[in-house]
Amino acid sequence: MTENSWESADLEEEYPERRSRRPLHEEAAERLRDMIVEGELTPGERITEQSLCDRMGLSRTPLREAIKTLTSEGLILLQPNRGASVASPSLEDIEDTFRVIGVLEALAGELACGNLGDDDVAEIRVLHYQMALHRTRGERLEYFKLNQRIHEKIVELSGNAVLLETHRRLGGRIRRHRFAANMAAERWDQAIREHEEMLEALDERDGVRLAEILRRHLDNKRAAAENATAAERKNAAD
Repeated sequence: MTENSWESADLEEEYPERRSRRPLHEEAAERLRDMIVEGELTPGERITEQSLCDRMGLSRTPLREAIKTLTSEGLILLQPNRGASVASPSLEDIEDTFRVIGVLEALAGELACGNLGDDDVAEIRVLHYQMALHRTRGERLEYFKLNQRIHEKIVELSGNAVLLETHRRLGGRIRRHRFAANMAAERWDQAIREHEEMLEALDERDGVRLAEILRRHLDNKRAAAENATAAERKNAAD
């Protein structure tokens, strides 16, 4: 068996939900992304290649490719002579990025309602119901991934390539903070209600209403994320 075959087998044994046969570095990038989003790797923590290789059953080559991917997404910071570390944006950077993302998603929602087909609405509805089921089960990561897919789908349906590229480039900077925003049960339930409002606006093809909902949704998420991040950093400092 080749080295890559062993690596693939290791990942499949640890993560039996794996169904696709994506390149190994993409599998590694997804796992590393989850580790950062869930806080298994903390903001500012150095990325130690050998330690991660041992934990993930990988050689350095696919791990390094994964690190490059997450660096381009803004989740990892590469510094000359200091290596890689988990990005730790300031509260001001988090606030600024959330505000820009809110404007981008509001515009995307308004544009998307002019492009929607019935199949598009049905797809988002299915994603929403699956997401809500994960909320019922308390499965945060699974919920979060479907939540992000809904937002990404709306942006894709805007039909604006520049908007899509900008959203993807900025989104990684606050991916972990969007996840942290729903740590409180009250905010999590509020987010579900906001997504239900989004579905209604999509059904009605009401772009103005959808834009307003998305703007409010991101503003609420920003406030929750800032509170969660501030509390996390205070606890780390104590």
